[in-house]
Amino acid sequence: MRKIKEILRLRYDLKLGQVQIARSCNLGQSTVFRYLQRFEESGLTWPLPADCSNRLLEELLFARPGPATGSRPALDFATIDRQLQTHKHTSLQLLWEEYRAQQPGGYQYSYFCELYRRWKTVSLRQAGVNGQPISR
Repeated sequence: MRKIKEILRLRYDLKLGQVQIARSCNLGQSTVFRYLQRFEESGLTWPLPADCSNRLLEELLFARPGPATGSRPALDFATIDRQLQTHKHTSLQLLWEEYRAQQPGGYQYSYFCELYRRWKTVSLRQAGVNGQPISR
């Protein structure tokens, strides 16, 4: 369970430093830093309103952004695969970097790789070995 309110109390009421708060709450100093940073970026003030529950505070500080309004263009994995096969020094990392240069709001590297692996699995299954479908 996150100890956000305790971190905030120690910081703003007792004026403790991040290292002291981390020791007191048995957390890493970087975790304390992130929580305090998120709190400052949220625009909330201390002391919190009395009706601010732990759950509400967590939602305010760690809310995930909603779905993107614009959709991302489809990736051409056939071309990506062909480039990987034909160019000796081409890597998935390099192709992803080129993709992100063209699409700054595009997929992160790990998800890009996951999508490629899924595509590769499906395309291999469809092609089969020696033209024969792969059976499970």
